[in-house]
Amino acid sequence: MKTFLPIVVVAFLVATIALPVARPTVSASPKATADALKQLEGEFMKAAAEKGSQGYMAYYADDAVEVPNGGPLIHGKTEIAKGMGFLDDKNNRLTWTPVGADISASGDLGYTYGTYEFHSKDKDGKPAVDYGKYTSIWKLQKDASWKVVLDMGNSEKRE
Repeated sequence: MKTFLPIVVVAFLVATIALPVARPTVSASPKATADALKQLEGEFMKAAAEKGSQGYMAYYADDAVEVPNGGPLIHGKTEIAKGMGFLDDKNNRLTWTPVGADISASGDLGYTYGTYEFHSKDKDGKPAVDYGKYTSIWKLQKDASWKVVLDMGNSEKRE
């Protein structure tokens, strides 16, 4: 019996080291696809059109980061929201079209990218349109919702 016990202990140690350890993972819903993120972008844009900055910010995670064109990084939903009041002006309209999207193999992180248009009025009251491209990084939250954790855009000159 004394020689049997060391063999069992060694076998247990080898099995513990050699076999993979089960780790808890975030399970994404079966709808976690690139097409689902593109659809979510459409809902995001509709919320911004209907509810202005409040609708827009509803899609941001609390710890989101904004990478604005030509400006410094903005950390946190509260800070980002401070610059989104322009969406409440009825003269302004922001629209965007996702061109591509993908989801990580783990199903808890994804991205979308595409083009946007911002319609407004210039200082003389004439209609103006800015065009650009954007990328949004989406993360599955603990409550199973998807939120933007990083958003960036760049404007482009059009004649």
